Amino acid sequence: MVKVKFFAILKNLAGKEDAQFEIGSGIKLKELVGMIDKDFPKVGEMLRSKRVLISVNHEIGNDEMQIKDGDEIGILPPFAGGAEGSSMVRVQTGDFSVDEEIARVKASSGDIGGIVVFLGIGRGTSRGRSIKKLDFEHYPGMAEKRLNEIREQSLKDFDIKEVNIVHRISEIGIGENIVLIVVGAAHRADAFKACKWCIDELKRITPIWKKETTPDGEIWVEEHP
Repeated sequence: MVKVKFFAILKNLAGKEDAQFEIGSGIKLKELVGMIDKDFPKVGEMLRSKRVLISVNHEIGNDEMQIKDGDEIGILPPFAGGAEGSSMVRVQTGDFSVDEEIARVKASSGDIGGIVVFLGIGRGTSRGRSIKKLDFEHYPGMAEKRLNEIREQSLKDFDIKEVNIVHRISEIGIGENIVLIVVGAAHRADAFKACKWCIDELKRITPIWKKETTPDGEIWVEEHP
């Protein structure tokens, strides 16, 4: 038996958050996708259009991957955008203090000469529509893992000293904090480059989705500037 979890708009299309499938021995991911398509045709339309990713035990899968009993399959629509591995990475419902998060990076090394901060907040308009509120959903475990990978990769690829990433989930009001990235480096140029790379990569690979509540209804956001 494998567990299939649906996220964001896919929950609406499937009519449920998860499903279980009995599988035979030696089944491949593409065969499981066929079973999902048969039982959940609306989800199948998105699967066939390649507009979703499929994870197996929190790793992105491929058609030929072998599936076994006990595996957890995630059906992931395009990413909108307690931690595993590092205390400098968190996903949380409550607000955060920008000053406190900057102070944590500042205290991590005496060689830091510059700090660059990206702070994402809830805006009240989007594509010409007014927004009443935002809701963020994530894939627990996988989202934290991806954020840790971003932090670790940035520390390898850029000449920086520390990176702190915090992302909020659940309901967020207009003007409230959503995501914070704090980068400390000896020199400002490296900090700017790393901070931009981190937020771009977060939007690209992290399974966090945004839903906007507008006067015309709810909209799951697939693209993000």
